[in-house]
Amino acid sequence: MKIIIYGANEMGSIIAAEFFEDHDIIVIDPDSKSLEKFNNLDLTTMCADASNINILREADIKNCDVFIACTNIDEGNIVACLIAKQLSSAETVCFVSKKECRDSLRAIKEEHNRNYALYIDYVIWPERLLTHEILRIITVPDAVDVEYFSNGRAKLLEYRIKENSILKDKKLKECPFNEETLVVGIARNEELFIPNGESEFKIGDKAIFMGTPDALDNTAGQFFIEDNNIKNIAIIGGGSVGYELAKSLENTKLKIKLIEYNYKRCEFLSQNLKKTLVLNGNGTNLELLEQEGIGSCDVAICVTDNDEKNLLCSLLTKQLGAKRTITRVAQAATASLFEKVGVDVAISPKEAAVNEIKNRIIESHAGILATVERGLAEILELKVREDFPDTALMKLNLPARAVIAIIERGGKIIIPKGQTLIRANDSLLIFTKSQNVANIKDFFK
Repeated sequence: MKIIIYGANEMGSIIAAEFFEDHDIIVIDPDSKSLEKFNNLDLTTMCADASNINILREADIKNCDVFIACTNIDEGNIVACLIAKQLSSAETVCFVSKKECRDSLRAIKEEHNRNYALYIDYVIWPERLLTHEILRIITVPDAVDVEYFSNGRAKLLEYRIKENSILKDKKLKECPFNEETLVVGIARNEELFIPNGESEFKIGDKAIFMGTPDALDNTAGQFFIEDNNIKNIAIIGGGSVGYELAKSLENTKLKIKLIEYNYKRCEFLSQNLKKTLVLNGNGTNLELLEQEGIGSCDVAICVTDNDEKNLLCSLLTKQLGAKRTITRVAQAATASLFEKVGVDVAISPKEAAVNEIKNRIIESHAGILATVERGLAEILELKVREDFPDTALMKLNLPARAVIAIIERGGKIIIPKGQTLIRANDSLLIFTKSQNVANIKDFFK
């Protein structure tokens, strides 16, 4: 696949590093120094402005499959995508940082069908993706990741094994999980493995479950959730993410406090948030946190635009007694470090954006529904071929370790066991490590 990336900034670097091994990549940016970081990657660079029609022609845009504009200038990204759309049939991905730009492009989408000449295929506002991910995690107490499949009829939950967990040091075969609950993976020390009955849960492990929503909710209530009654949420940082979070949470019965340092921003927040208590102050001020009772909140969410401040705020609120901390970080590598020092959940908007591109655009044909544990594992959706003979799950002899977690058949969801038959035309949701995806796909071709 030929991919043109306009923007040699941090976002462009992450995207290029993710896809250059399997795809033909061209990175375009007018700053030659910014392009130097790509010298060790097997890709092509052009020092130019991709909003120039002649530059795009020189980059052979007509034969491009995906055009991604991710510079720090929204308007430049929009212009470049519109030109690319005129010159080619490439799918266009436009990054924006301002809500106004996203809303304008959404209005075009709503007013015209997909055949409209100036239609941009995908508009990505990373902060909005981050907001959605945080909201999804908040809805499931104590979970560190939540995913939904099959129109909500199947679910993935990820929980950390804590010191007081009744699963600590127990073998999987000794754990009385619901029969519609499968343990598909265990992440330990930044590695992931697919467990068997002899696998033991250790402190700090992240256990990944798949199954029906009801079964997983029962499992969560039995083994993980210490207190299901979330009443108070504190948000530190009133930027785009903090504002969108508070606005969304106002539709619930939760009590929300939001701390923002900039006074003018506080005025905006106070005028536009009706049920949120907006406080002007520094989220790293221990006296302020104690005075406002932030330590008694059920969830503290730190979403300023500064990683160091987010980490400090998270650790302070945790020390004061906050039950759970969710923190914004710039990169996935930083997220792992944050979780090691005590942050419950660390999420990167850039990682969320790359996963969106990977799962919905670049590898949508590959049937990848979700990326788990920062790229260590993936959820595949594969349809069994028509001439496939009825075969018991236990006799499949898959070429690599994988878990067939969900079978969709005739509009029904089946959580398979060893004797369950895999039949022609079944739709399978399969959990496997990322390096095994190709082998699993080949097996079912």
